[in-house]
Amino acid sequence: MRSPKDFFRPLALGAPQPLREIPFKPSRMIHFFDPSNPKMAGKVPDMAKKCDVLLGNLEDAIRADNKIAAREGLIKVANETDFGHCQLWTRVNSLDSPWALDDLIQLVTSIGDKLDVIMVPKVEGPWDIHYVDRLLAQLEARAGIEKPLQVHAILETALGVTNVEEICGASPRMQGLSLGPADLAASRRMKTTRVGGGHPGYVVRTDPDESDENAPRPTAQQDLWHYTIARMVDACAAHGILPYYGPFGDIKDTVACEDQFRNAFLMGCVGAWSLHPVQIDIAKKVFSPPVDEVLWAKRVIAEMGDGTGAVMIDGKMQDDATVKQCRVMVSLAEMVAETDTDLKKAYEL
Repeated sequence: MRSPKDFFRPLALGAPQPLREIPFKPSRMIHFFDPSNPKMAGKVPDMAKKCDVLLGNLEDAIRADNKIAAREGLIKVANETDFGHCQLWTRVNSLDSPWALDDLIQLVTSIGDKLDVIMVPKVEGPWDIHYVDRLLAQLEARAGIEKPLQVHAILETALGVTNVEEICGASPRMQGLSLGPADLAASRRMKTTRVGGGHPGYVVRTDPDESDENAPRPTAQQDLWHYTIARMVDACAAHGILPYYGPFGDIKDTVACEDQFRNAFLMGCVGAWSLHPVQIDIAKKVFSPPVDEVLWAKRVIAEMGDGTGAVMIDGKMQDDATVKQCRVMVSLAEMVAETDTDLKKAYEL
């Protein structure tokens, strides 16, 4: 049994002290780029000016014969780019792949001081995080890294979802979780070939009209991912880490993308993956608190005074619970406004 007192001790001599609390910076979009593609890598300095997070992808979507080039390209981009307020993340290859070990060794020892978060795919249980946790501590000690690297896990297997609470609490490094709908669908044997989003076959139908058996029976499309997102959000909130919606694969369907992102935002996610530049603005819009709601929340907080008791505002009862809701909205608005002057003005901050 491991003593709770040891949880925040470094796992290697010379490694930095583990974080007591995960720092929350706006991360409305995690924008993926292929570091092995010189044209795409060349756009990184400009993308950094409008993204909260840029992620150098080493895993899926990178061909096997390009894995090493992608890793080397990421190191080059990290060393040559001023990211400003933008965070730099990477998604390494899965732990059972022939590239994962070299990904971690080379990235930490070469650019460990530039990376904020390492995204680990196909995490199935706390044992995967324990392995990465110890290895990162050893590599940080070797490289003289002073700031501990954070770890982000992707939920994309049924076993991972089953163990989601244990994954969240496996290490002080745990920064957050993302939903990986495509691999998760395959793992669950779901009958969909879509990457995220809804499915026209997943519906509920109204009861038949007893007076007219031929009357139309309207249907409503349901959300395939509602259960998983809700469970992920709860697990993250319980452990003080951050939940994200993953990819929305239909790049042309910007309307459905915005709907899916908004569902995730309303349920508690702080951001989503962006696979194409068109999705950056969608994520920025959706995961920034609506201006009218921020102004309303500020009004409620102001009129509630010390936050106890209850008041009526425009016919709506407000009490300590609604003040807590309002503070969530205003706190996020304040963070977003730090780097977005237009929203700062709109939020009247």
